[in-house]
Amino acid sequence: MITNYRDLQVWRKALDWAEAIYRATGRWPREERFGLISQVRRSALSVASNIAEGAARCTTGEFLQFVGIAQGSLAEAETQLLLAQRLGYLAGRDANDLLGSGSEISRMLAGLASSLRRRKNA
Repeated sequence: MITNYRDLQVWRKALDWAEAIYRATGRWPREERFGLISQVRRSALSVASNIAEGAARCTTGEFLQFVGIAQGSLAEAETQLLLAQRLGYLAGRDANDLLGSGSEISRMLAGLASSLRRRKNA
């Protein structure tokens, strides 16, 4: 039984993903500190943050809305990672690992959204 957002596997994975992105961006050029580094870090952290905020809301509909926001933040972070790869800031293997984890989180969010829709309509 889920009693707290910290019980959600997708939240744990999203937090791990944000941590991995923070570590990876620490090696990017210093001139990107207030640009791409800041953007991708905020987007990645927003995924876990929105899952947590949604789970803490009063209604299933509100939770579902925040899961949708988390999905949007995930797509934003993935886009930024792809740009970082194109710019040579992110090596191929690192990009593949981060994007692969992002895809897994995306599937988990889709499953959570489906479950919340069923609960809402029950």
